[in-house]
Amino acid sequence: MSSSRFLVRIALAGTMVLLAACEAPVAEAPPDPIQRGGYLVGLMGCNDCHTPGYFLGMPDQTRFLGGSDIGFLMPGLGYFYGPNLTPDVDTGLGSWSEDQIITTLRTGVRPDGRQLAPIMPWMAFASLTDEDANAIAAYLKSIPAVSNQAPPPTGIGQPAPAPYMEIIFPPPPAEEPPPAP
Repeated sequence: MSSSRFLVRIALAGTMVLLAACEAPVAEAPPDPIQRGGYLVGLMGCNDCHTPGYFLGMPDQTRFLGGSDIGFLMPGLGYFYGPNLTPDVDTGLGSWSEDQIITTLRTGVRPDGRQLAPIMPWMAFASLTDEDANAIAAYLKSIPAVSNQAPPPTGIGQPAPAPYMEIIFPPPPAEEPPPAP
């Protein structure tokens, strides 16, 4: 074997050893259902839309999952604000059962029959395993209750009840092509 081929093989073997040594260990989901639910809620980004101050770059961890103070304008639909997911009875999910939380996560329909805004990714959550859905519901029922009423959803033609972001911009109408000569 030529010395250049030998050096290439040594370099390749050394690179493989370095890459193996640098690999980050894979985090395992906690086995306790409530801890697992917290892990999933964090992984799914629930705090992004449901924690006050998050959209301003200053999430208020004392009101974690307590309902957003900034909403979304969805053209043609209205203004939507991430509601309080804590077990507060008056402003959160405190009166919901774990089964009602799971059903809402999977179907996008609240216990009162209202359909969730399309910004809520319930369609992705519809495929949660029973174990994961139960863990999320148990976690949401276990966190500290936060008394915080998020602004209500508001339809088109009504004033926004709080600050909002426009996140969906419909494309401009297509222009008619000029007639063929």
